[in-house]
Amino acid sequence: MKTAYVFPGQGSQFKGMGLDLYQSSDSARALFEKANEILGFEITKIMFEGTDEELKQTNVTQPAIFIHSVILAKIAPDFAPNMVAGHSLGEFSALVAAGALSFEDGLSLVAKRAAAMQKACEIRPSTMAAILGLADSVIEEICAGITDEIVVPANYNCPGQVVISGTIEGVERANELLKAAGAKRALVLPVGGAFHSPLMEPAREELAAAINAAQFEQPICPVYQNVNAKPATEVAVIKENLISQLTAPVRWTQSVEQMVADGAEIFIESGPGKVLQGLVKKIASNVELKSI
Repeated sequence: MKTAYVFPGQGSQFKGMGLDLYQSSDSARALFEKANEILGFEITKIMFEGTDEELKQTNVTQPAIFIHSVILAKIAPDFAPNMVAGHSLGEFSALVAAGALSFEDGLSLVAKRAAAMQKACEIRPSTMAAILGLADSVIEEICAGITDEIVVPANYNCPGQVVISGTIEGVERANELLKAAGAKRALVLPVGGAFHSPLMEPAREELAAAINAAQFEQPICPVYQNVNAKPATEVAVIKENLISQLTAPVRWTQSVEQMVADGAEIFIESGPGKVLQGLVKKIASNVELKSI
């Protein structure tokens, strides 16, 4: 039976995340301390004792989820994936867990990604919205029909759940049209900007330089990447897809479908929460779901 390990993205953080790991494992504690050193501030203090508001800050959220996810995989006694994938930010966790990047380089890239995304958010007010109960093709068509604002599908999370991303005006107009087209819900999300849209272009350019400068190795198994939902093992391909990720949609539904087609029967979530298990269940109801 083939096992796929999956790594969550932004939104799966919670108060006290990682504290049990820190207290129960010397190996985990060493990695947490290393993370504090790399970031230049005590992220562990915010993870273990911080408020929801503090954990929501992009420069905290992204590294915190990455650290938690990777440490779980690193200390798992039987971590032997046949394939890995991560949702948005989680792709960095997946790459580190699969040996394509070191923990240090992965965390540095995640910190740079968070800072670059925050800067891009400040250039132009923008947002995202979750659209429930509508076919992907209808969402794509309505977004494409709005030409004087930016609004695009950003996350294909599972059948009947797509997140759109763009300017505030673009998302508001799309929401009205999508509700008129039969969407069960069109809910604006409490996020700082239009992730996975053309509005992230300044962040993509900034991150591209950091990704190209980082040391990548061939992973121990295929990594199913967000931009095309295909398995990759070649360093050049992995880097190119990772650079494209910030302005392209997260094809999570398609990634899970492809992993199942390639033989995945067990999906193990490595990270805080169980968000991905819920999504995988809606995409492939007959697979086994676990968490580390």
